[in-house]
Order: sequence, then C-alpha cells, then structure tokens
Amino acid sequence: MNTSDKSSLSRREWMERLSVPVLVGSTLLAANSRAAESSENKLLGAKIYNVRDFGAKGDGTTLDTAAVQAAIDACTKDRGGVVLIPAGDFVIGSTELKSNVTLHIAAQGKILGTVDGKQYHAADGIPLEGDSTLGDGNVGLIFAVKAENITIEGTGTIDGQGAQFRSPSPGVPPPAGIGGAKRPYHLLFHQCKNLIIRDIFLKDSAFHSVRIIQSQYVKVDGIHIHSRLISNADGFHFISSQYVHITNCDVECQDDACALFGSNKFVTVSNCTFTTRWSVFRFGGGDPENVTVSNCVIYETYGCPIKMRFSSRSKVQNLTFSNIIMKDVTGPISIGLSSRSRQQTTSPTPEEKGFVRNIRFSNIRATVVAQGQQSDFPWPQNYRPGETRQCIVLNGVGEEFLEEISFNDVHITYEGGGTAEEAKAEVPQLAGEYFEIGTPPAYGLYARNVRKLTLNDVRFEVTKADVRPAVIFDHVQDAAVHSLSAQGNKEAAAVLRFVEPRDVLLTASRVLTPAAVFLQAEGAATEGITIDGGDLTKAAAPLAFKNGADSKAVKLRA
Repeated sequence: MNTSDKSSLSRREWMERLSVPVLVGSTLLAANSRAAESSENKLLGAKIYNVRDFGAKGDGTTLDTAAVQAAIDACTKDRGGVVLIPAGDFVIGSTELKSNVTLHIAAQGKILGTVDGKQYHAADGIPLEGDSTLGDGNVGLIFAVKAENITIEGTGTIDGQGAQFRSPSPGVPPPAGIGGAKRPYHLLFHQCKNLIIRDIFLKDSAFHSVRIIQSQYVKVDGIHIHSRLISNADGFHFISSQYVHITNCDVECQDDACALFGSNKFVTVSNCTFTTRWSVFRFGGGDPENVTVSNCVIYETYGCPIKMRFSSRSKVQNLTFSNIIMKDVTGPISIGLSSRSRQQTTSPTPEEKGFVRNIRFSNIRATVVAQGQQSDFPWPQNYRPGETRQCIVLNGVGEEFLEEISFNDVHITYEGGGTAEEAKAEVPQLAGEYFEIGTPPAYGLYARNVRKLTLNDVRFEVTKADVRPAVIFDHVQDAAVHSLSAQGNKEAAAVLRFVEPRDVLLTASRVLTPAAVFLQAEGAATEGITIDGGDLTKAAAPLAFKNGADSKAVKLRA
C-alpha cells in the first residue's frame, strides 16, 4: 500500500483504531474505582480514628473537646470502629460517646477533665428534677444516652481533676467554678445497651466515678478507681439496671463504693477489692432482686460495708453475699425496713405492700473497729454519734418484718468497748442511716422484727471488754440458731437477750468466756424457745427471766 493509500483511511476506520486503548483505559479506571470502593466497604465498622487526625493536640493545655467529639462522630457515622486516644494528655469537657464506638485509651494516653467549669453541660435526655433516684446530676465528662454497643477500654487514664471542684471553705466557689450537682461524673450512661468498661484507670473524679442508669447488659472488668479528693465521690453507682457484671476491679473512693439504687436485677459482683469512708454495697428504694456478691475483700471502710434501706412498698428478694473478707471496717451489715410517710392520695386503689426476703450471708470473716482514718484522705474524718461500736443490725420498724435472713459460717471480731448505759438503750423506731439508731445495745447482732432467721456456725468475739449482750432478738419469730459461739462478760446482763420472741430453736451453742447468764428472756409474749445441747458451762446461770416472761416459755435440754 502506498502513502496515498494510508492517507486515504476513512474517518470511521480512524475512530475504530483510536477507540481500542480508550476503552481499555476506561475499564481499568472503573475496575480500580470498584476495588477502592470494595476496600472501603470492608473496613466499615472496623476503622481506627486517631483523635490527632482530627486536630487534637494532647499537650495537656489545649482544649481538645471538639477534636475528640469529631472523631467519635465520624466513627459512629461509619457504622462504628475504634476512636484512639494515643500517648499524650488530652483536655476535654463534656463529650458524648455514641453507638458502636470503642474508645481506646493507650497506655500512655490520658484524658484530663478540664478545670474550666463552663466546658461541662447537662446531657440531654437524662432527667434531673422530680426523680430522687436520678437527681444527683446529669453532667458527664464522657456520657452516652440511649446508645448501644459502647466500649471504653485500654490501660490509659481518665483523670477528672476532682480537687478543682472542691470549695476551699464554706461559701467560697471551687476553683473550677461549679459544684454540687453540676459537677461532672467520670462516666455517665443513661438507657444504654451492651456497654463494656475494662482495664482503665479512673482517677480523682469530681463526682461519682461511674454512674449507670436504666441500662442493660453491662460488663465492667479490671478497672481501678481512685477518687478520694472530694465528698460524694462514689465508685460505681447503678440505678435500675439489668444484667450487670462487675469483676476484677479495685475501688478506692470517698463515698459509696458500689451503690445499687432502685430496681437493679440480675447483677453479679466478684473478685473485687473496696475501701471507702462510707459504705461499699448500698441498696436503697426500688425492687432489687437476683443480686450476688462473691469473692471480695473490703478493707478500711468506716461507714457500714453492706447497707440497705427499704420502704414497705419495696419488693426485695434473692440477694446473696459470700466469700467476703472485711478488714478494719465499721458496721458491718445493716438492713432497715420501714413504712415511709406518704402524701394523701385520692386513688381508690391502695398501694401494694412489698417485702424484703431471702437475703443470705455466708463464708464471711471480719474485723470490726470503732472508727478509722484512711492515710490518703486529705482531711480528718469526723464521726457522728452512734457511728462507733456498731454491730450487724436487722431492723424492721413498726409492723414491718424482714423475712428469710440467714448467716452461715460468719466469724466476726469486734473492737468492743460497749458500756452498761449503751446496753440498756432502747432502739428508736426508725430505719434511716445505720448510725441514726444510736449505738446498738448488742455488740454482735441486733435483730428486730425478723421472721425465718437462720444462724449457722456464727462466732462473735471482742478485743476489749464489752458489757452489752452478744445477740439481741427483739420480736424475732421462727428462728433457728445452730453452733453459735460468743464471748460473754460477767458484768453484762446475759450473752443472749430475747425480747418477746416466738419459736426459736438454739442448738450446740457455746459460751466462750465467763458470763453471768446465757439467755435472758423478756416480756409476757415470749414463747416457744428451745435450747438443745451445747456448752454453757462458762455461764453462771443458763437462764434469767424479766418483764413478765414465763419460765415455761423456755425448754432447756442439756
């Protein structure tokens, strides 16, 4: 073909020849685009969002709230993933955690709550007024509302800088400029589902450290709380939550270490240690049930380790405490039940009466002191009248009765020191704070208005002379006491003092030290007491009767 032939190619032929590489290139570009899109889709829900990529400085000074929030928002928008707090000190105010987000704090990463109170705000959707169980506040350093599939993890730290929220003196604002219920919690969750908190260090909260309200399927594992710089510094605070599991945690706080308020259900606490000025396991209000606490150590707790307060409307059942060591505590156990005052109502339907029943304590060893002081508290502790020389108290008030309470393999050594005046004291008809009844007239166990009470292998001892009885049953009905060992005192009225009891069986009892009387029965309504076997030889007399009690009401079978 000559040159003229080449130059005479038709327009159609030229277009066909030129189209081949163009089409190939388009195909390659399309394929690359699809591959990129496919790769992007594969990472949805699994990407890592480093807060530094969103502008966080982590220099301990710059306010990084907006950057951290932006990382969380991007993560949840992409169907979840991990928001990374890398090494550094990241200062933030109120920050909202959202569904499907894991907040991972690296080992050298730290979240610092800002000391500028203006950077905190109430969480929308968390009630504050009108509900006593929710009225402690609705401000969180990190919070979530109605979110699902949330995790906070890592061996890093969340530091609330709580000292900046404490007033230096009455009437003087705190350095942070806010106090009371406006203080932020470390972590605040309301109506969340599938929540995991693990391994982190929660330091110096301005308020409660972990507050979880009306949430379900909660796992807390391996965290350390140290918060001793401000009052109301609770450790865990659960309100009406379900399927909650707390394991392997260490809590050092100033107020309630593990409060369980309202209607918490299906809760387990195991393998943890606790120390606080106030109480550890505190129950109040609502209808709690199916709660177990096991394998825990409670030490240096100077405000009743296990404390419960219920009204006659509460429905409480199936609470168990087992394998617990208490070292240097006051209290140690207090359960109160009373009818609370109610406003007049026009409703024709009477309120349904509740119950408090089936509460069990087993395998407990305790040393109980009159009072104490934690070495790392920044101020001395002042004790209210009635806080010292406390014992186990089961306190039904008026017509209210606790039911099915049992103690098995419980050995307690008390500091003692009770006086003759305290031994004669009448316990007031109230069930408020454990110390409000005053110093109990017994050094080991005071039980009033209890049905179906069981004591098996229980031992009470004192390190100082105490002229109070070891045990007082006050209107106790249907009780079985087996293998009770208790120290007596020649100056005390008796080792055991029973006030108008009914149907009580004592077997294999032992008096450990010289005493004047083993059992003193009081009141004309006393009936159905049987004493079967045991070693009462250290008591000068086995029985005494007072205030109209009839000797026929007691059967003594040596």
